Amino acid sequence: MWFTSTGLVLWLDRLPSTTWPVSIVAATVVSGFAMGAIIMTAPMVGDGAAYVAFASALVLWGWHEMSFLMGFVTGPNRAPCPPDARGWRRFRLAAGTLIHHEVAMFATVLVMAGATWGQPNQTATLTFLLLFVMRLSAKLNIFAGVPHLSLEMMPDRMRYMASYFRVAPASWFFVASLVAIAVVAAWLGNAALTAPSGLATGYALAFALVVLAFIEHGFLVVPWQDTSLFRWAMRNRHGAKLSAQQTTKHQQSTLAALDTVRQ
Repeated sequence: MWFTSTGLVLWLDRLPSTTWPVSIVAATVVSGFAMGAIIMTAPMVGDGAAYVAFASALVLWGWHEMSFLMGFVTGPNRAPCPPDARGWRRFRLAAGTLIHHEVAMFATVLVMAGATWGQPNQTATLTFLLLFVMRLSAKLNIFAGVPHLSLEMMPDRMRYMASYFRVAPASWFFVASLVAIAVVAAWLGNAALTAPSGLATGYALAFALVVLAFIEHGFLVVPWQDTSLFRWAMRNRHGAKLSAQQTTKHQQSTLAALDTVRQ
């Protein structure tokens, strides 16, 4: 479900920009039904209710990813990082490129938590919260510096954001992130083994997401890129698949910019 939904968002983003308003409106309507399903299944503890809540959380997450990649909800700063930006100024400018997106996701967490407060089925809220925290961890690590970056999924119109990334050896923050993710995974795995059947399903799904997040973080320090998994969804605006030569050219130009910023 995670793999397919991510690929669908990437595929829709590669369609001509004239299709984006229709896509985002349709996604908004579907998200409304998803929120209704979350509220409806919150009092239920069966396996089916856990899967419905999990899928509904992915729908809402997909809406946020679409709104971000299509440029509807990003941030007030849409300029590359100045070469002389360092420290707090660099962080402030980087945050300005996506702060509206982050605030919108956090607001969704609050709405979902309020809608399911005191109910036994917390699968949807837990799923969205974990996606939000794990993605935020990845963004902070990319800002701090990692050995390898995956840039193929970034649309050309948003490549200015890459100027805020850093190519550098993994820092203590990266190690701390992996340890924290492993601890959360262990806790969720234990909860899945000890909770009653329906609740156990929700914990197991959350455990799987955290394991995927751990693997995704691992891709930041190994040369193999996870974008290879989504080659089928990464098409240009004319519907043709991006060639390996085009991809390499994009990566080389962006990494050259990153090297300039790092220096």
